[in-house]
Amino acid sequence: MKSFISLLQVIGLFFIAACSTNGKNLNTAKEPATVSDSVKTHYYIDVHNLEPGKVSLADVEGAHKKDLATQGKYDVNFIKFWVDEQQGKVYCLSKANDEESITKTHKEAHGLLPSAIYEVTEGQASAMLGKKQLFIDVHELGPGKVTAKDVAEAHAKDLAVESKYGVNFINYWVDEKNGVVFCLSEAADSTAILKTHKAAHGLLPAYIIKVKQGE
Repeated sequence: MKSFISLLQVIGLFFIAACSTNGKNLNTAKEPATVSDSVKTHYYIDVHNLEPGKVSLADVEGAHKKDLATQGKYDVNFIKFWVDEQQGKVYCLSKANDEESITKTHKEAHGLLPSAIYEVTEGQASAMLGKKQLFIDVHELGPGKVTAKDVAEAHAKDLAVESKYGVNFINYWVDEKNGVVFCLSEAADSTAILKTHKAAHGLLPAYIIKVKQGE
């Protein structure tokens, strides 16, 4: 009888030890990675070409709030936007896993889809002084014709001469695949930006637009 009881005690101790070990493994098991953990995010600028004079900063602020309310569902982070009220253009800067996520967010949030989406590399930002008008100038250099390194070197030349023309270059974004560069700056007018680029490196933009910024 004593032998039988001892055997039961041994079995009981073994069972308790096994349960304890399994519990420890369950508690320390690594949780599966989420989409945000496993997928690298990229910077994007998506462009909305609306009708001239048909969009205001207030309109875009309203749409942007809807984007912010929806973006988490698609792992998108909308950072800033710029509006050209006169020409009806909107530029949205975001971080996302892919272009499709941006399109899905816009579609669900307000239905206003971009006409183009550019995957970009961001430059080194400078402080906004807030004393002059904001401009975006766009360089269309051609697919595969420019690298982020090229633009960084040109930007350094812009910074070296910008004060001469009263310009403050704030940041830039490069789409190497499509050969497109977006420059954000403060200036009295677009002519000052043209003069700065011409004096610095001679690379003139395809167009310059005056914008208002939101975020």
